[in-house]
Order: sequence, then structure tokens, then C-alpha cells
Amino acid sequence: MSGFDVLVEVRLRPGIADPQGATIERALPALGFGGISGVSVGKAFRLRVEAATEDEARTRADDLAHRLLSNPVIEDATTTVLA
Repeated sequence: MSGFDVLVEVRLRPGIADPQGATIERALPALGFGGISGVSVGKAFRLRVEAATEDEARTRADDLAHRLLSNPVIEDATTTVLA
């Protein structure tokens, strides 16, 4: 078995209010960061998954992301096996 580095990103689904993102976006011009929009806040998890193959590592991380790391009612999770 090999270890695979995996990144799981969790974001709010489209249409779900993101008050943290909105607050950051409103503050940006005052901090000298104009021309930035569409700010959203999420979570990122970096994992080391022991698995026989990259596909198995991705499947295990996907299962973890959907069962524990995210709320599937309001959040989407994306899993990436890193090179």
C-alpha cells in the first residue's frame, strides 16, 4: 500500500448565503484591494490516505468528505489527489 496526499475542499453550494464571504468582500476596497468580487469562504483539509491505488485513495477521501467533513445539504466537497 502507498500513501497518497489528498486535498478536500468544502464550499457552500450555490444559492446558500455566505455572510463571511460577503463581509470580506465589502472590506476589500477599504484595504486597497479593489476589483475583487465573488468572495466565498470554505474549508480545506489535507490528508494522507493509505491505499493500493490513486482511485482507491480518492474514493476513501470522497466518502470521508461526504460523511464527516461536509454538510451535504448545504455544502459541496471536491477531492483532489495531489501529485
